[in-house]
Amino acid sequence: MKLPGGMPAQEFLRDYWQKKPLVIRQAFPGFECPVSADELAGLACEEAVESRIVIENDDGKPWQLHNGPFNPERFEKLPEYDWTLLVQGLDHWVPDIADLLDEFRFVPNWRLDDIMASYAPQGGSVGPHYDQYDVFLLQAQGHRRWTFGGHCDHTSPRVDGTPLRILSSWEGEETVTLAPGDMLYLPPGIGHHGVAEDDCITLSVGFRAPTVDDVLTGFTDFLCSHSDASEHLNDPDLQVQDNPGTIAPGVIDRLEGVIRDKLTDKRQLALWFGQYATAPKSLDIVVPADEPVTPDSLSEWIAAGNPLRWNEGSRFAYHEFTEETALFVDGEQFLLRGDARPLAPLLCAGARLDMAALSEFVGDDAICGLLSNLVNQGSLYFE
Repeated sequence: MKLPGGMPAQEFLRDYWQKKPLVIRQAFPGFECPVSADELAGLACEEAVESRIVIENDDGKPWQLHNGPFNPERFEKLPEYDWTLLVQGLDHWVPDIADLLDEFRFVPNWRLDDIMASYAPQGGSVGPHYDQYDVFLLQAQGHRRWTFGGHCDHTSPRVDGTPLRILSSWEGEETVTLAPGDMLYLPPGIGHHGVAEDDCITLSVGFRAPTVDDVLTGFTDFLCSHSDASEHLNDPDLQVQDNPGTIAPGVIDRLEGVIRDKLTDKRQLALWFGQYATAPKSLDIVVPADEPVTPDSLSEWIAAGNPLRWNEGSRFAYHEFTEETALFVDGEQFLLRGDARPLAPLLCAGARLDMAALSEFVGDDAICGLLSNLVNQGSLYFE
């Protein structure tokens, strides 16, 4: 497996992933952006699309943030230079953008977040900053000058008077200009500042990882809702204490045992994490199909050679247990056993399914029922 541009994926993960930046010239030779600036502006006017405008000097205020959706007239009032339009989750709305994610499957599906588009006229920027996630910055149109380098964290000085986390006294270590098809990888915590040299569009392929808080609160909430956690702790061996105010060591030991017993259930942990990691970012992304299919009609469609693909905003993952495979799709879990187990890796390998391999499963009524369920809930659709 290789990165866009040809570097072996294993070499990249060993030498660069979460370690140091990498410039990849012509990662996508001859790349042409699937969306225009006008189309990005149109998406930014939609209620379901997350969008922002950053203006470097907004009536004397530094780096001001404006959240969408916007009225079309808003774009007529922007300055000629030094502003940026950000459209989050562009892959959810544009199939050609979603297809780019298949070039990054050297990273597990559950780590992929989304693709954000950044349009800026000359001088446009979102200021020097750092992110808490890995990102590939693909130049899609025009040219952007990037300065990057140096580790930053919450103690790094920031500009006052702005809601954005703009670094105030940061100087990068390297400067490059990216042309269409060029790409820059940045690990978490690396300071960077991109400035448009002309009308340009940059696509940010972002990756996510849960915080420790996400894991602790998410898993414990899951345990409370999926197991009997309502029973009270008992103490039939209670003894008289010298002082009634004492919390005895045995009480703490008993509490530790209860918590340890629940938190070390690896099966429950895997089931929670699969659902958590594939949950849609928004309820607007995965919506039920307009025309539901039955298992029989789905089987006929597949037999006729109609290709199935993921909803652009859907997430697929799986986990192998000893006797079964858990398939996770958009926050839902499906347990597969026996001959059905190979279906999970087949569905999770990429956005466009291997229809020849899938056709071997259509004789199984239960599998056709599962597939039709995924189509009807909006996670899969026929192209």
